[in-house]
Amino acid sequence: MIRSRALALCVGLLFVSACPSAHQRTYDKETQRLEQQQREAEARAAAEHREASRYAAVVYFDAGSAVVGPDGQRELRWFVDQMKPYPEAMILVHGFADTTGSAAENQDLAQARARAVADTLTKQGIAESRLMVQSFGTESPAATNTTAEGRRRNRRVEVTVR
Repeated sequence: MIRSRALALCVGLLFVSACPSAHQRTYDKETQRLEQQQREAEARAAAEHREASRYAAVVYFDAGSAVVGPDGQRELRWFVDQMKPYPEAMILVHGFADTTGSAAENQDLAQARARAVADTLTKQGIAESRLMVQSFGTESPAATNTTAEGRRRNRRVEVTVR
């Protein structure tokens, strides 16, 4: 009798340990559901990033100036409006200068331009934490620096989505 109870207990324990418990099945099901939600969220974020990356703005500056003019203000308002559906998008603000002046002055001027654009974006509702501001001075010219038009195109700040 004791032997048959012990045997029944062993068989019962073996059966319980061989089959997943209801708790384990529930845990596994919930884990799968959460993993699926994570994959869907990542896919949505990637699609939103692709969409947001379509937008960019370029602000041009007068020689020796870091003042965002009326055209630049208008361009940045447009950009901010385009970014409203994408509150998570990180924004790159890259400042440039033409070759007029010394390399150090141009680096400082490009930084001041980028900072002025970043400040304008912040005032228009873009959180500072979303902005990555960099200065490239005379590196990566958009046009030749041998003509007035080329130098004008190089005095710029480019705003893009990272």
